[in-house]
Amino acid sequence: MSSQVRLRLLPSARCLFDEPVQVKVAGLRSRQVVTMRARSTDEKGVTFSSSATYRADGSGEIDLDRDPSLRGSYVGVEPMGLLWSLKADSLHKMFQKSNSLNPHVVKFSVHEEEEEGRMLAEAINERFLMGDGVSRCPVKEGNLRGVLFTPPGKGPFPAILDLYILGGGLPEKRATLLASRGFVVLSVVAYGYDDMPKNIRVVHLDYFEEAIAFLKRQDKVGSEGVGVISLSKTADIALSMASYLPDVGATVWINGCCGNTALPLHYKKSQILPALMFDTSRVIPTESGASIVKYVLHNPLAEEYRGSLVPIEQAKGRFLFVASEDDLNWDSKGYMEEMVERLKRHGKKNYESVCYPGAGHYLEPPYGPYCPSSFHWVLGRPALWGGEPRSHAAAEVHMWKKIQEFFRTHLSCDAAQTKAKL
Repeated sequence: MSSQVRLRLLPSARCLFDEPVQVKVAGLRSRQVVTMRARSTDEKGVTFSSSATYRADGSGEIDLDRDPSLRGSYVGVEPMGLLWSLKADSLHKMFQKSNSLNPHVVKFSVHEEEEEGRMLAEAINERFLMGDGVSRCPVKEGNLRGVLFTPPGKGPFPAILDLYILGGGLPEKRATLLASRGFVVLSVVAYGYDDMPKNIRVVHLDYFEEAIAFLKRQDKVGSEGVGVISLSKTADIALSMASYLPDVGATVWINGCCGNTALPLHYKKSQILPALMFDTSRVIPTESGASIVKYVLHNPLAEEYRGSLVPIEQAKGRFLFVASEDDLNWDSKGYMEEMVERLKRHGKKNYESVCYPGAGHYLEPPYGPYCPSSFHWVLGRPALWGGEPRSHAAAEVHMWKKIQEFFRTHLSCDAAQTKAKL
């Protein structure tokens, strides 16, 4: 490495996962062209990497907040481009970061364009999921299986239920980041986790009612209603919770369906919604080996399937609908438009919606690697999720702020919210 070249990550090389860093290089020759690289390995041992070529200014400095990438994983001014453009070294791999106790570690480096890419400088970015003082407590009470995250301080804090449908390692990223922003969050899966049944034929709304009751019993919880955040299949479960359970005050629905999908929904030992099913003959294969499954779900508005529609018009709480226009898993935008129209017909104003052009199915907290395709749990093979990386990354930044504002507005507590710091 060159002793003169310096690579800095500002304001600190340690930050929360959802925080941007400013990447700056100094000590280069005037107008020198170099390659910036980022590299990381996820919890499954999959390596992700990205690179971009930059030209230093007259003073031999590069600032990713200011300077455009000339070529590489992205072009143009993209301050966090090296992070969201990280790409797996094998096909159809989603970045796995579930363990909230260990940081996402990214190595940034600067390399010569010539001399076989000799490294000039490097810096390590530790991107933590859990802010200082946030507590993590595994939950195994009654039927519940999950993890509870609680912010530091006395509270009171708003309460959020973070939904996942599959186990095999409970995802914690979204929940612990929300806890780091001042929410008490319980992350749960419906089945397949710990000692829960692995193959079920029915989803029971009673399980989620039990989760809400557990949350409301927590000493630091101050909101009267509980928030629910969901993505994909769990989004229709969230709609049903808001429609049938009185303690749901605010629901975030991300790229889901307006009908109850895949599994019948039961409550108090009776079926309340049948399952909207799939026609796998409509799967569209692609040369990459991943399939497009957008058109396999039956139309919930067709007369024979309307019984699966979740009766959101009877919900008392607020909704935030988030849809990606390029979702290739299903027609999220169309389902969102149907729900908005239905609420309007019933004279309801308890909703807001946002639609993101160029974004794909998996909208998550920002600054993680964009995932174009990965294993689809229903299809049993890789699927394309849609989206263009730059647009998808921008949507995640906007959405993440929107979600926090939505929950703070509609799950208000008496005490001011606190912000965790590393």
